[in-house]
Amino acid sequence: MADNKTENQKQRYTSAQKYLPIAEIKDDCVVLKNGALRAVILVSSINLSLKSPDEQEAIIMSYRNFLNTLHDWNIQIVIQSRKIDVDNYLNSLIEKAKVQENELLQMQMRDYIQYVSELVDIGQITTKKFYIVIPHSSSEDKSKGIFSKIMGAFSSPAEIALGRKNFSQQKELLFKRVDYVRSGLSGMNLASAVLNTQSLIELYYNTYNPSIYASEKIPNKIEDLKIEADK
Repeated sequence: MADNKTENQKQRYTSAQKYLPIAEIKDDCVVLKNGALRAVILVSSINLSLKSPDEQEAIIMSYRNFLNTLHDWNIQIVIQSRKIDVDNYLNSLIEKAKVQENELLQMQMRDYIQYVSELVDIGQITTKKFYIVIPHSSSEDKSKGIFSKIMGAFSSPAEIALGRKNFSQQKELLFKRVDYVRSGLSGMNLASAVLNTQSLIELYYNTYNPSIYASEKIPNKIEDLKIEADK
């Protein structure tokens, strides 16, 4: 019975992975099944409502100018919201309160624990992260002939994976775009960081497995990941 359950889970995971566009994640890049590359940048945020009218206008103008400089390619802006799990934090506070010898501090810790618990019951505490996805595809290379582009479009994922000898060259072109975008973000006083291979694995694991992300250890290799299928 257990073997049948395990086999059904494997089939469910395999079926879900078949529909994902990702072939592999390596060298700080996401490689799609069509041979295109993606880099992901984590970006800080600005609370525009706390800025003065002049500062708001300057930020909006900078953002508009930044978007206007992207002539030949697009970016994708992703906002990810996640509920913060505070159970472990509260449990650690409860244990510390038990061994606290100062009665006043112990009472204050218990009041604080009760306050946080009630706050969580009233409404979910969430955190937001902001990402920019930078694309690059060899089909965008203007030096390639039209015949090569057409044949590349009809190549199978296996052929693309095996024939990816120009990966380093395409990655170099991709990260030129990354540097360009980060420079534009810096002009708006936004901090940014490029996600490395492990961070990309964690991001996609979190995205496709939201219900078990907090309770399971993230594998170190993309091959070890299992994508949660729709139930």
